[in-house]
Amino acid sequence: MLQKVDRLWRNGHLVTVNDAGYGVLENAALATTDGIISWIGADGDSAGLQAAEVVDMAGRWMTPGLVDCHTHLVYAGNRAQEFEQRLNGATYEEISKAGGGIVATVNATRAATPEHLISQSLRRLDHLLGDGVTTVEIKSGYGLDQASECKMLEVARALAGHRRVRVVTSFLGAHALPAEAGGDKDAYIDLVCNEQLPAAAAAGLVDAVDVFCEGIGFSHEQTRRVFEAAKNLGLPVKIHAEQLSNLGGTALAAEYKALSADHLEFVDEAGVRAMAKAGMVAVLLPGAFYFLRDTHLPPLDLMRKHRVPMAVATDCNPGSSPLTSILLAMNMACTLFRMTPLEALRGATINGAKALGLADKIGSLAIGKTADLALWDINHPAELSYAIGFNPLFQRIVGGRNA
Repeated sequence: MLQKVDRLWRNGHLVTVNDAGYGVLENAALATTDGIISWIGADGDSAGLQAAEVVDMAGRWMTPGLVDCHTHLVYAGNRAQEFEQRLNGATYEEISKAGGGIVATVNATRAATPEHLISQSLRRLDHLLGDGVTTVEIKSGYGLDQASECKMLEVARALAGHRRVRVVTSFLGAHALPAEAGGDKDAYIDLVCNEQLPAAAAAGLVDAVDVFCEGIGFSHEQTRRVFEAAKNLGLPVKIHAEQLSNLGGTALAAEYKALSADHLEFVDEAGVRAMAKAGMVAVLLPGAFYFLRDTHLPPLDLMRKHRVPMAVATDCNPGSSPLTSILLAMNMACTLFRMTPLEALRGATINGAKALGLADKIGSLAIGKTADLALWDINHPAELSYAIGFNPLFQRIVGGRNA
């Protein structure tokens, strides 16, 4: 008896992304039913399927849809003028005293209407989708008060109604200190824990809670307070850690079984071991490394040694990584961090999914997973990390349907 399926993609090559590597299946086919992958096998064996629609891949390559697991996509304005000022010799302190830096983005984002934020964010989102992204994480953190943080998260949720994409949200109220806090970080963390986060969580706007644990951000103990608040609300945590110094934020996050630690240029072996024990993902952000002209490489050899999964993301934000191409992020991860093309692809698929707690649903081609797919005009999957400024995407597929 023939197995009935909704759509059958045949006459192509699959990059399943399995534990052994690319997981290439040449001359293969894939079928979906109700938006879920329901069959994978050799093209010649697909005769046993009865498909409502058959799609000829014409020798193209299919991968899981790409996952951008770390972005600050929702914000107003930009900081191009500061970029020019820095290159003309202005210091960060001088720019900040003149009203620039993150304060400028906070002011613009607070003043923006939701409609304006949606319009601006869709422009950035469309670039990511054009690179084959089917899942994107979006953080708050440019509101820094209850109303504005919730507004950002509401906009992030709304984007999924405008485009066919899975949006995952992270509350990042502990991103920076707002001007009205008067320099009192502890008092501001009280607001984050007791007002901002509970309000956003009660509104159903939060999938995870993030903290910027750094000298210019928040301390080890202030981070712990936010994590405790998240734990009490039943929310998973993640952390911006060890980007500029080693404060031990990664090990702290491991105590809370965090989904990921992100940046990690200065993480030490103790931190990496803690990540491995906790099952965390290391999210590498080469766009920020490039844009800030950093020179301190994240310790990939330690991560390999301790078998910590490595994800790659754009870190799309106006101040340190105005990057809206996951393919370029993959290339940067290879050229700057010396990742292999296989590691980069895993970083933007299955490991990106793990960083969002979604590896059981997306990130690889396997029966039972959501049919979020990307079809490419390439001859080998390494090409996805190879070309600079070239996009070989042929078709993006979300839930089994063309997007």
